[in-house]
Amino acid sequence: MEKTAESTEMKPKARSLSEQEAQFFERVERQQRKLYAIAFSYLRSEADSLEAVQEATCRAWIKRKRLKNPDVFESWLIRIVINCCMDELRRRKRSFPTAEFEEKAGTGEMQSHNRIDLERAFGKMKSKYRHAVMLKYYHGMTSAQIAHVLKKPEGTVKTWLREGLKQLKDFL
Repeated sequence: MEKTAESTEMKPKARSLSEQEAQFFERVERQQRKLYAIAFSYLRSEADSLEAVQEATCRAWIKRKRLKNPDVFESWLIRIVINCCMDELRRRKRSFPTAEFEEKAGTGEMQSHNRIDLERAFGKMKSKYRHAVMLKYYHGMTSAQIAHVLKKPEGTVKTWLREGLKQLKDFL
């Protein structure tokens, strides 16, 4: 008889967990395109971008109880995506990218010189400036939104944007 009482106690908890899960993934799904676009702007690969978004979603689900204010869910999720992308970029630096060069050489696709120059310039920029410039000009976020995502004062973000654009101009 006690087993029945325990099993009935578990069902409401399981149901509330599945409701939480459904609500969480519904909120993530609404942001899916934006998250993918941010990941793609960092990683420049469809497969890696999808992987980063999936990894970020998994990390967010695991750490969802740490989010104190549900109103900042979007910026919290964007920050997790950025962190996943930065982890992937660090991993790429440690490995030798021969397969990537062979794959690009085999496609025969030519990129414009301006785009290549811009990507190289982004690679030379300090990461704090690169983050701010990408979020502002690639994703159309305001300075206030960027400040919220990066957890920095808005004045600092504006300075980073100005310095980032100055660095881009110098590199180009």
